[in-house]
Amino acid sequence: MQTNHFQFWPKRVPYSLTIPETTIYDNLSVSAKRYPNKEAILYYGAKMTYKELLHEVNQTAAFLEQLRVEEGENVLLFMQNSAQFVISYYAILRANAVVVPINPMLTAEELSFYIKDCEIKTAIVGQELYEKVEPLVNTTTLTNVITAAYSHYAGNESDMPAEVALEAKRVNKPNHYTWKDAIHHSHVPGEYVRTTNDVAVMPYTSGTTGLPKGCIHPNRTLQANAVGASQWMNITADGMHLVTLPLFHVTGMLHSMHAPIYSGAPMVIMTRWDRNLAAKYIEQYEVANWVNISTMLIDFLSNPNLSNYSISSLKILAGGGAPLPAAVGEKLYNLTGLRFIEGYGLSETISHTHFNPPDFPKLQCLGVPSFDVDARVIDPNTMKELGPGEPGEIIVNGPQVFDGYYNRDDENRSSFIELDGKSFFRTGDIGRYDEEGYFFMIDRVKRMVNASGFKVWPTEVESILYKHPAVQQACVVGVPDPRRGETVKAFVILNENDKGKVTEEEIIEWSKEQMAAYKYPRMIEFMDAFPTTSSGKILWRKLQDNERQKAEGVK
Repeated sequence: MQTNHFQFWPKRVPYSLTIPETTIYDNLSVSAKRYPNKEAILYYGAKMTYKELLHEVNQTAAFLEQLRVEEGENVLLFMQNSAQFVISYYAILRANAVVVPINPMLTAEELSFYIKDCEIKTAIVGQELYEKVEPLVNTTTLTNVITAAYSHYAGNESDMPAEVALEAKRVNKPNHYTWKDAIHHSHVPGEYVRTTNDVAVMPYTSGTTGLPKGCIHPNRTLQANAVGASQWMNITADGMHLVTLPLFHVTGMLHSMHAPIYSGAPMVIMTRWDRNLAAKYIEQYEVANWVNISTMLIDFLSNPNLSNYSISSLKILAGGGAPLPAAVGEKLYNLTGLRFIEGYGLSETISHTHFNPPDFPKLQCLGVPSFDVDARVIDPNTMKELGPGEPGEIIVNGPQVFDGYYNRDDENRSSFIELDGKSFFRTGDIGRYDEEGYFFMIDRVKRMVNASGFKVWPTEVESILYKHPAVQQACVVGVPDPRRGETVKAFVILNENDKGKVTEEEIIEWSKEQMAAYKYPRMIEFMDAFPTTSSGKILWRKLQDNERQKAEGVK
C-alpha cells in the first residue's frame, strides 16, 4: 500500500476513518434531531426544513408499506432532481427496501430491462416521465406506480423549468397513485430493521458486454464515502451546497445528497442545468460547496454573463467524470482563486476512491487514494504490479467497493483479483501514479487508438487541444484509416467569438506543433454541441460509432 501521498494529506484529517455502523437513513434521522428547523432543501423559491424532510420521508415510507413493499425489495426511482427525489430515496430506505435509481433519459424499451432484471413491482416516477413507464405496467412485474409532480414543493420563481411548473395530474388506473396519496394519510411506518450490511442502493453501470449491471451497495459502502467526503471537504451544517449533478448518478447521489445530509447541510436543488440560474443561486444563497463535472464547469465559465454575478462565496469546487483541461483550471483560478479538486471513482465504488488534497491539488489528476483505499497499477495482461510512471490498469481495495454485480456471477469472477491477500476491483481504466503517490488517468482500456502501431490516448490529445484559445470543448476518437489502421479525429466546439473565424486546418496545423506526429488529429470537425449523458459526460463512443458506420457505408 502506497504511503508517499500522506505528506500532502490535509492537516488535522486522520489517515484512516472509523465508519459509523449505522445506515444512510439514520444519517437523516440524526440530522433532523440535531437541526430540526434548519433548511434542508431549497427548491425554486421554496424551502423545507430537516424536520419537514424527515416527516415527508416517513409518510412516504408508510405508504410504500401499504403497497406491500417488503424488506429487501427493489423499488424503482425514476425521477429528475427534485425535492421528491431526496424524499423518495430515503423513504425507500425507511421502508426497509432497496433503491434502484435509473437515468430519467432512458426510453420505455431501455427501462424495461431494469424492471425485468430487478423484478420491480413498485416505482416512484416523475410525472413528466410516466409515458415511458405506462407500457410496462402489468406487462412486466411492475404493478404499482406513484407519480410525483415537482411543483408540489416548488416556489413561484419565473425561471423554473417547464417540468417543475407542471400541475399534478392523476392517472385514473388501478394501482396508480399521486404524490398527495403518498404523504397525506394517517399511516405510520413499521419498525426500521436495516443494518450497515444490508443493501441500500443498486445503481447501474454499463458492462463490457454492453448490458447494464446493477452494483450492489450496502449501507456501509455509502457511509464510507459520505463520511469520507464530509471529512475531506470540511462539510459543515452551515455550508450551502449547489445540487446540479443528477442524483441518480453516484457522484451527485453521494456528494450532493448523502454527504450534505450526513452533515446537516442545506441543498439548493436544480432540476435542469442552467448556467445563469446556477450563478444566480451561488450569489443569492452564498453557496460554499459545488460538486460538478468538467463539462458543466466549462459551460459555466464560458458564460458571457458570469461577470454580472458574485460567486465569491464558493469555498469548494470539486468533481470528476473527466479531467479538467489545464487551461480551464487556470481560468477558474484567475477568476475565483480556487483550484478545482478533481476526484476519481465509479458506480462500483459509489463515487470516489481518489481525491486531490485541497491544499495540494494537481491539474488533470485523479488525486491520491482516499481513506483506507489501497490503489495500485497492474499490467492488465500479466496481472503483474507496476511501479511509478508505468501505465497499466488501476485496481482498488477499499471500504467503498461494492459487494458485486446483481445476478452476474461471471462478471463478478472476472472483475476481482487477489493480490497480497486482498481482493482488488479491476476498474478497466488505464492510469499511472507518480513518485508522490498521485494517480493520473490515461484512458479507458477500450478507448485507445492504435495508429500505425502507436498507442494514442484520446484524453491526452484532448487536454492539449484545450490549450488552444478558440477551443471550448474537444472530444477525440479513433476512426478507420486504410493506411494507418486507425487515425485520430477531433470533434471541437469553438468559443462563440471564434466561430467562423478559426478553421479546421488552422487547428490541425497548431496541433502539429503541440504533440508528436502520430498523435495529432488528422481530422477536425466543428460541432455546436456534443451528445452527453444526463450526468454531462461526453458520449465519445456514440461519435466514434457514427464515424465507423460512415466508413462502412452505413447510413
